Amino acid sequence: MDLKSSSYLLRYVLFCLLFLLLACTDDEEQENNTNGLTEFQQETIDYFADVALGFEFGGASLITRKWNEDILISVSGEMPDYLIDELNDVISDLNELITDGVTISIAEGSQTPNFSVFFGSGGAYANLNPNAAAFVADNRGLFFVDWDARQNINYANMYVDTELIEEVFQLHLLREELTQSLGLAMDRIEFPESIFQTTWTSTTEYAEIDKELIRLLYHPDVTSGLNEEQLRKVLTEILSNE
Repeated sequence: MDLKSSSYLLRYVLFCLLFLLLACTDDEEQENNTNGLTEFQQETIDYFADVALGFEFGGASLITRKWNEDILISVSGEMPDYLIDELNDVISDLNELITDGVTISIAEGSQTPNFSVFFGSGGAYANLNPNAAAFVADNRGLFFVDWDARQNINYANMYVDTELIEEVFQLHLLREELTQSLGLAMDRIEFPESIFQTTWTSTTEYAEIDKELIRLLYHPDVTSGLNEEQLRKVLTEILSNE
């Protein structure tokens, strides 16, 4: 065999090896992504299941819970302008993400609120909500929710401590506790930028993955009472069809 033929044969062998490598890579990617979702969409489903199933306290069953009626908020305690402004901003952000018909607003006139927000000390909040007495010493923000037999949330109250923490942390806790009161109740460690981050942060806006969680929970196809298997199936169908 001359040198020219040998060089050709070497290039041919290398080409075949490269082809096989690419084919194996494509097969592996297809196997790992059989539902057609992007990596971010799959991360969103995993994070959703971690955040939306259950609560930090109380041992509630690991199923979805959400509001299916309009949320009317009353505010009491100290009411500095920066917290009232932030409350309005959070409400606006949430209403842009909710598409199942639920709306959030400040109760006015004769409207009966179903969500109470308190700004002040932990002790004062515990006087209003005795269930909080065992938790306020270690938590500068808290929320409590009630739900009906169909697992739909129908009442909530929350507080932000305005005496023991700085303004930026008050703003963070207002956004976090109010959002978690919608049914995204668990804290996690995976995404440092997330409002649901378990460590102490000063985040005052939603990360992209937070927006997805809120949007998906309040998507018309997501209902209260879904277990993890049911939830993953519904979310996969929603994201696959978008």
